[in-house]
Amino acid sequence: MNKQGKSLDAEFFNKMYEQNQDPWDFENSPYEREKYQATLDAIPKDKYNNVFEIGCSNGILSEKLAKFCKNLLAVDASSIAVKNAQERLADYEFVKVQEMTVPENFPQEKFDLILFSEIGYFLGMEDLIETKDKMIDALLPNGHLLIVHWTPFVEEFPLTGDEVHDLFMESVGSESGTLRHLHGRFESQYRLDLFEKN
Repeated sequence: MNKQGKSLDAEFFNKMYEQNQDPWDFENSPYEREKYQATLDAIPKDKYNNVFEIGCSNGILSEKLAKFCKNLLAVDASSIAVKNAQERLADYEFVKVQEMTVPENFPQEKFDLILFSEIGYFLGMEDLIETKDKMIDALLPNGHLLIVHWTPFVEEFPLTGDEVHDLFMESVGSESGTLRHLHGRFESQYRLDLFEKN
């Protein structure tokens, strides 16, 4: 495990994309295809005004997500991934793809849907807490937060998917809780949780 608990930086991801333009086989993997469908099926509304996708990679899920969006901001820490996503999404005028590293950079807009998929375990716990707080703050009242993560242990990742989801669950249910938990799904290799802001 990443002993220092430090977030993985953009250089880590750029090296991966230099070696392989699709390092997780998003295009062809049956796992990814099934998980993408589960992610889209969990989205409660047909259309959102302003959507924020953190960790868009090469834009494959972003393209599927676009049908739910009047405006979509998709971001990634890797400049290579961003370039690939921009090319993929070039025909979608309402989609902006930007290079951005959370929590250091965060948009000023408010969103009615935030998607945080397969990104949280790349962050150290301190950065994840800050990112979670910024996401909740950026959500409009009754806005939705959908998080999806691979759960098996990975040596070089600072956190596991379960640790990511457990942190978000701490913002649910107490008097000071800012989120309501609407839906949870546990599969053998991933976990999905949908929240709504109070």
